[in-house]
Amino acid sequence: MGVRTWIDSWPVYRQLKGTDPLGLGAAVRSGRSARLAPRVATADRIVKSVCPYCAVGCGQNVYVEDGRVTQIEGDPDSPVSRGRLCPKGAASLQLTTGGAREHHVLHRRPHGTAWERLDLDTAMDMIADRVIEARRAGWQWEVDQARTRRTMGIASLGGATLDNEENYLIKKLFTALGAVQIENQARI
Repeated sequence: MGVRTWIDSWPVYRQLKGTDPLGLGAAVRSGRSARLAPRVATADRIVKSVCPYCAVGCGQNVYVEDGRVTQIEGDPDSPVSRGRLCPKGAASLQLTTGGAREHHVLHRRPHGTAWERLDLDTAMDMIADRVIEARRAGWQWEVDQARTRRTMGIASLGGATLDNEENYLIKKLFTALGAVQIENQARI
């Protein structure tokens, strides 16, 4: 490559000598950048979602290709975040495709040092048994001669990004179980 060809290919020279003095278009475009395509160009569909990390509830566009999540970006239509995501939200693709993601139920017994794999039915039965036992052990029919019909043995702390319908169902479930400590992470 000769000196003249090298200088002509230099973006600053093209910016100063061409029709793009601010360097916002053709002056800064190289052959390589002209060949680049967006990562989301091959997506089959876009699914609207909400970031799962905090109580803000930033909107996300989830790009899906062949039934697999390929990219997650901020949703410009979201009135909450207007297309922006914090570093954790921008890295939320790892939740679906990251190598450290667990795909099985793991359980560590009390005082145990190792995790063991359980099938889902066994894990759900263990949770149900523990809820029933905690409810039974903490049940109060009355306190100071006032009828209470409640349990102090279980509580609920909901996630910040659950929608109204999910929170409604969780509230109904724990109220039916007799729990009085029903809180949501969004308010903490």
